[in-house]
Amino acid sequence: MTDREDDRALASRFGEAYLPLLTATAALASFTMLVAGTSIGIAVPHVMGTFGVGQDKAQLMATAFYIAMTTSQLLNFWVVAVIGQRRAFALNLLLFVGASIMGAAADEFGVVVFARVVQGIAAGLIQTQTMLAIFQAFPKERRGTAMGIYAAGLVLAIGVGPALGGAVVELFGWRYIFAAPLPLVAIAFVAGLLVLPTETADNLPKFDWLGYAILIVALYCVMTGLAEGQRRGWSSDFIVALFAGAVCSAGLFVFLQLSRATSLLDLGLFRYRDFLSSAMVGFAVGMGNFGTIYAVPVFAQIVQGLTPLDAGLLMLPASLIVVCLLPAIGRLADTVSPRLGIVVGLLLFAAGTFPMAIADTNTPFFHIVLFVVFMRLGMSVNLPFVTRTALSSLPADKLEVGAGTLNFFRQLGASLGTAVWVVFLEIRTQFHSDALAATQSSANQASMELLAGVRRLLTEIGLAAGEYQSGALHFLGQVVHAQASAFGFRDGFLVLCIGFLVAIVPALMMRHRRPFQ
Repeated sequence: MTDREDDRALASRFGEAYLPLLTATAALASFTMLVAGTSIGIAVPHVMGTFGVGQDKAQLMATAFYIAMTTSQLLNFWVVAVIGQRRAFALNLLLFVGASIMGAAADEFGVVVFARVVQGIAAGLIQTQTMLAIFQAFPKERRGTAMGIYAAGLVLAIGVGPALGGAVVELFGWRYIFAAPLPLVAIAFVAGLLVLPTETADNLPKFDWLGYAILIVALYCVMTGLAEGQRRGWSSDFIVALFAGAVCSAGLFVFLQLSRATSLLDLGLFRYRDFLSSAMVGFAVGMGNFGTIYAVPVFAQIVQGLTPLDAGLLMLPASLIVVCLLPAIGRLADTVSPRLGIVVGLLLFAAGTFPMAIADTNTPFFHIVLFVVFMRLGMSVNLPFVTRTALSSLPADKLEVGAGTLNFFRQLGASLGTAVWVVFLEIRTQFHSDALAATQSSANQASMELLAGVRRLLTEIGLAAGEYQSGALHFLGQVVHAQASAFGFRDGFLVLCIGFLVAIVPALMMRHRRPFQ
């Protein structure tokens, strides 16, 4: 029995309810995976305090998840062919549950990161598999509607994840973020056993295991180097060796992909100009999109002092608005020049990000909500135009591999881009901290007035002279650090804004097409 015959058998069993049930199951599973990916950013300040790590290492909870999700997507076709969609779906969800329990019980930061890696592997397999299941089950004339519902769930998850994470952290603690998605996982698990097909491939497909292993080595070297570089020193032998290993591994991976008959990625697609431009834009958008998903809630807590719940709620209105606008945006993608649509999307991204480069502790809550709305609109406008432009430039027999390659580079931008951005944030925060500390002298009238005011307050509560002196200096140090953090985030958001503007260059290199060309 083929997959199509298996789908017909299930449709016969459930009748007209089959396709809605399948869509709901796929959307719920993918929604849950992305909620797990986006909710962890809220917990970053709390995890830093629990384990005594800086942002350069704490960001691994987010970026390790995305890296694992990106690479595991390449495994999906082989896994489904070997054990079938239903078994693969069930095993992936059980893997996710095991990793969630591990993360919640971890007593070392390394265990938390490992749990996030395993969660990311399960999430990558689930997302690719559920998208494929919908694509295969629906007739051609209804696939667009089904994928629109599926995409709406993913957009909504981007807003729900931080809000749910904030509520969980505030009410129960950061460890319970790992447990929060499990009720939805249980529902998806039962539904998947009922509606997903079971058939496996007649012949075991070939898979480039050597290329896959080399890719993992390259990404591991990059991520470890970025996480440890600030602490060990960027010119230390260990860090230099890691980046050298990453370059060599990446070069070997590219060579293998170009020279072997069985490959993970078809790099030959980059000879098509519009596909190359779309991949470059997709990489930049992936970097900026997930960078802002991580950065905004962390900024709200560290710089503005918001509670985890309030920081999470910053992201929710934008996702709700975009979900409502998705049908109109989809119709727009059918009527507007793709190049124009991509440029407008990038400008919306920049318009939402630039105000964050001048935001500070006094920026109103609803102003930041508005900035995030522009960011999410930029993503929702950009994505369909980039996908359409990339795939319309390819021959019909390259569409499936082209879609996978485009998604891989978008996810790679999200993973590596977020990691690089956090390192940049740490470096700039340290720079501003050193610069501000150098100005703290008796000639700095503002600092002297601050110290005098703190001393008066501490004297009034009865502290001895030696105690109030050290207390006042400690308070001044906290003020300097807070101001340095605010300046560091400003620099970080400015870089993201510049990145979106630079991405307009490859967008303009695309050939001008009418919407249906």
